[in-house]
Amino acid sequence: ATIKAPPEKIFPLINDFKSWTAWSPYEKKDPAMKRTYGQVTSGKGATYAWAGDRNVGSGSMEILDAPAPSRVTIKLDFIKPFEGHNVAEFTLEPQGDSTQLTWAMHGPTPFVSKVMQVFVSMDSLIGKDFEAGLANLKAAAEKP
Repeated sequence: ATIKAPPEKIFPLINDFKSWTAWSPYEKKDPAMKRTYGQVTSGKGATYAWAGDRNVGSGSMEILDAPAPSRVTIKLDFIKPFEGHNVAEFTLEPQGDSTQLTWAMHGPTPFVSKVMQVFVSMDSLIGKDFEAGLANLKAAAEKP
């Protein structure tokens, strides 16, 4: 997404797990979701866990690296509805008076996931959520 705001304005929205309620598409999928924040909620070492309905499942996140204001790297562990261990990365690149924001996720693909990907694209499963999250981040960061 291209956001008409400097990286310094966008970075805190990603780097602080308590700010995710303002933009994460998963927060809206289950408003009754239970959230547990670690003692540290922003920057390297920050932790967050969630437990929700079948739309969001349960899992935890930890910020592994967060060089301000260019990148936030997160260890993402899903417990339900299926187990998965991935890395999510937000990259912020200044472009004049805007920022190019990229949200990517990568990790190992167990055999069951490989079989599933024959029938269903992972991009179709989570791509729309990432697009919604980027749009929400854009709206939040571009507020005056």
